[in-house]
Amino acid sequence: MTGASHAAHGSSTRDILCHAAAGATAGAVAATFVCPLDVIKTRLQVHGVPSGHKGSIIITSLRNIVRQEGVRGLYRGLSPTILALLPNWAVYFTVYERLKGLVHSHDDNGNQVSTGANMLAAVGAGAATSITTNPLWVVKTRLQTQGMRPDVVPYAGVPSALCRIVREEGLRGLYSGILPSLVGVSHVAIQFPAYEKIKCYIAKKDNTTVDKLSAGSVAIASSISKLTASVVTYPHEVVRSRLQEQGHGAKVRYVGVVDCVRKVFRKEGIPGFYRGCATNLIRTIPSAVITFTSYEMIHRFLAQVLLPDERHSQSHPRPETPGTKEGKNGGVSQQSQTHSHKPTHMVP
Repeated sequence: MTGASHAAHGSSTRDILCHAAAGATAGAVAATFVCPLDVIKTRLQVHGVPSGHKGSIIITSLRNIVRQEGVRGLYRGLSPTILALLPNWAVYFTVYERLKGLVHSHDDNGNQVSTGANMLAAVGAGAATSITTNPLWVVKTRLQTQGMRPDVVPYAGVPSALCRIVREEGLRGLYSGILPSLVGVSHVAIQFPAYEKIKCYIAKKDNTTVDKLSAGSVAIASSISKLTASVVTYPHEVVRSRLQEQGHGAKVRYVGVVDCVRKVFRKEGIPGFYRGCATNLIRTIPSAVITFTSYEMIHRFLAQVLLPDERHSQSHPRPETPGTKEGKNGGVSQQSQTHSHKPTHMVP
């Protein structure tokens, strides 16, 4: 292996580490901030609106949880959430960036990633993360809802839950709701292309590049894209949560996705598929803003620390050497290859 290929391999490895570390950190920070709302959303999805409540459902739910389970009840499922989000966003952002680099297209306006390429990369990354982290999401859902069911023996924690699910339900129990989770990949297929397009629009409007957008601009792009994707794809979350929750000492109510959809529609109508949607939006939009803004800022910092050679080569291309073929054209070619590695940083 030549020195150049060694350097390229090292740069690629460091770039993957940058994406993974930035994604994992951003996901953990966001999960901690919005966990109480996540608990409320999950309970509304599974058990519906409590009877006899007055005023805001969010305030009522917060008050009931604190009164019955203490402040600790607001953070049910935080451990598996963080355990799931660490690999979730680490895998997602890494796979997304790598797939985007593989399928990017070139157009007349420059080296830009097409909407179709963004969607393909988002779907591939979403499927990879769903399969990898589904067992931890099952545990999170059951930990968050077990406080409402005193008739079952509660899980003591994440390891206990994983062991009991495997022992009582088999490996299949860890993948409850995997089908609607994979259907939910449509969420990121909408969110990420919209996020990229909005960033490009703002960058073009501000006469800058995508990788130099301010935190405020990133927050705007992430909130709009998240709102759109959440409203369109929310019903699959209700179906997924109900399938994941059953089996924890309760009678099996649904035999599959189709049966669940049919029964929810028959009993609750269209509103049944949007239980907890308002709470979800209050939770997910700030979460998306925190996640994406943190990711972008952390990734830029890590890129400066871990990829100084690459940044230096972009700022100071190799000078022309008399008597060789690596003249001015070689420098331009080297810069072109470097820029083609991250196509989304170019403004259309």
